[in-house]
Amino acid sequence: MASAPAQPTAEVARQMLRGIMRIRMIEERIKDLYAEQEMRCPTHFSIGQEAVAVGVCAHLRRGEQIMSAHRSHAHYLAKGGDLKTMLAELYGKATGCAAGKGGSMHLVDPTVGFLGAVPIVGSTIAIGVGAALASVLQGSPVLSVIFFGDGATETGVFHESLNFAAVQKLPVVMVCENNLYSVLSPLSCRQPEGREMIQLAQGHGVWNRQGDGNDADAVYALAGEAIDQARSGRGPAFLELKTYRWLEHCGPLDDRQLDYRPPGEYEAWMARDPLKLYAERLHERGLVGAADRDAMAREIASEIDDAVTFAKSSPFPTRDQLAAHLYAS
Repeated sequence: MASAPAQPTAEVARQMLRGIMRIRMIEERIKDLYAEQEMRCPTHFSIGQEAVAVGVCAHLRRGEQIMSAHRSHAHYLAKGGDLKTMLAELYGKATGCAAGKGGSMHLVDPTVGFLGAVPIVGSTIAIGVGAALASVLQGSPVLSVIFFGDGATETGVFHESLNFAAVQKLPVVMVCENNLYSVLSPLSCRQPEGREMIQLAQGHGVWNRQGDGNDADAVYALAGEAIDQARSGRGPAFLELKTYRWLEHCGPLDDRQLDYRPPGEYEAWMARDPLKLYAERLHERGLVGAADRDAMAREIASEIDDAVTFAKSSPFPTRDQLAAHLYAS
């Protein structure tokens, strides 16, 4: 009989709550700052989806690798990416994590295993699988976790990469953040009625699970199973975590006036705010009180203030840096 999925310890649970709160506060601050028009790169927010990044990355070791797509802030931060250099990158500054030349959709921090983000839908899936293959060929397998949205499952590279990872039994975990929409198009006009995304993984013979992406404990438990599967040499794993973005596809604004979301859908998902749900759960368990949450918020706000000051005061890249970093050294 299979054992029940592991739940986080009290300390891990507190760190997860802080991680969700930190991502939420950082993105809300970016949302406000974007109106100043000093950040000129496109931005894709994960507000409402934070539990996925935090619940998965809570299991990961520093040297293990992750890749993201255009909605990358949460994954970068949850894996330990530096906030100061992330904000500097959004401002296009030389101190940014991509030297100010990539912006929000090209975050990178290999020192913590964040291999990068690329805005082309599905493109990072093959790169993440390739990173896992390289580690195996070098004789030291390293776990590779790849985050992507539901739209990426409709690309050829998703199927080719998943099949290759299965054939080679690579240490890969693919995490699909199913937020129901590809830009403005719902699943109903993109995929056959009644088909679940985990069936795509089943078709390739890949270990798979589906769960609630707004429940941090559920994410943590499923991610633990998936990561154990991939680390053990038994082949790749696929997770579909259902969640919901609150803002427009690209940008800091509310887009409900476009009427592409069915009546009541937004409000129903807002009621299942992953931050609110987890804070209430940990309060009921006696793990985190109101004073603890206030202290967390103050610490995070101070960190954000320092990072904004750093980013705004940093220099822009000089002209002689325009052609740098085009090729690997």
